[in-house]
Amino acid sequence: MADFSLERELGGVVVGVDEVGRGPLAGPVLAAACVFPTGKLPRKVAKLIDDSKKLNAAQREAAYQAFRPHAKIAFGAASVVEIDRYNILVATHMAMSRALQKLGLGATAILIDGNQPPPARLLPDGCKVMTVIGGDGRSLSIAAASIAAKIVRDRLMQRLALRYPAYGWTTNAGYGTEEHRAAITSAGITRHHRLSFRPNQLELDGL
Repeated sequence: MADFSLERELGGVVVGVDEVGRGPLAGPVLAAACVFPTGKLPRKVAKLIDDSKKLNAAQREAAYQAFRPHAKIAFGAASVVEIDRYNILVATHMAMSRALQKLGLGATAILIDGNQPPPARLLPDGCKVMTVIGGDGRSLSIAAASIAAKIVRDRLMQRLALRYPAYGWTTNAGYGTEEHRAAITSAGITRHHRLSFRPNQLELDGL
């Protein structure tokens, strides 16, 4: 279960960073940076926080509303154009960097989910960086960032779904579900689709 062990080990102002949206066929990749300034949470709030993938939509929303008053959170995104121009890993690092810049705190350490940190030039000067595989199940700061990023990106895709209803983005958030792939075949691709991702490339080849 996630706790503040890693944050205490690093000391100072520790920011958790996570992203969502590396795998979808459409929409941006979005990162969240989250810090709990007091370094602690009420137990009943901490118990709600977990890896966003292990929570359903209602549980994520309940956790988000519970921890928001105790946290400082900022978001950063990289667009479909940037994903296609550079690649998804570079775009993910750009989104993380933008979230950290928007947070605007003098962070002393950053906890990043996974094993591939952004290049040093994209991170605050003089800041310790620790990558943590499965970090959203170990660090409350990372887990909270994962929940915040998932909620905000899902809301974005739901808004886009109002303009592009054929693709099922309200429920699939741009991921390559059977419904989404069938819609690409029947309705074609939009400017929000990642042209560098294979199903979209196949659709382009057929034009």
